[in-house]
Amino acid sequence: MLEIYIDADACPVKDEVYRVAERYGLKVLVVANGWLRVPDSPLVERVTVTGGLDVADDWIVERAGAGDIVITADIPLADRCVKRGARVLAPTGRPFTPDSIGNDLATRNLLTELRDTGQIRGGGRPFGKQDRSRFLGALDNLVQAIRRGGR
Repeated sequence: MLEIYIDADACPVKDEVYRVAERYGLKVLVVANGWLRVPDSPLVERVTVTGGLDVADDWIVERAGAGDIVITADIPLADRCVKRGARVLAPTGRPFTPDSIGNDLATRNLLTELRDTGQIRGGGRPFGKQDRSRFLGALDNLVQAIRRGGR
C-alpha cells in the first residue's frame, strides 16, 4: 500500500499532505525529532525519533521504497530515498528524480560552500501561496500516477 512519509520538523505543507491522504485513503507517517501535533486520524501516524541529526532521515530511508512518497526539502535525504525507488517531492512541489538528483546534490553542495565562505549571504525566498498550491497539485498528480502504475 502506498504510504507518504513526511520529513516533518520544518515541513510547511503537512496540512496539504493530510488533505490529499484523506481524499485517497492513504497512510501518512509524520517523522520528526520531537513531538508534533498531528490530526486524530487512523491514517496519520506520528513517529518521534530520538538521537542525532540524521535519525529521522535514517528512519525514513529504512522504510520508504518503491511505490511510496517522501516529502522533504533535504536533498541528501531525497537522494537516499530516490535510490530506494521512492518518489520524492519538495514542499514547493518540485520532484526529485533519478535524472535530477545528481545535479540537485551538486548545486546544494556548491551553494553550501559559497555560504560557508561568505560569498553568498542570506537565505532563499520565502515560502508562499503559489508554492503551497504547486505542491498540492504535484502531490495529487503523483498519487494518481502511482495508482495508475505510472512513473
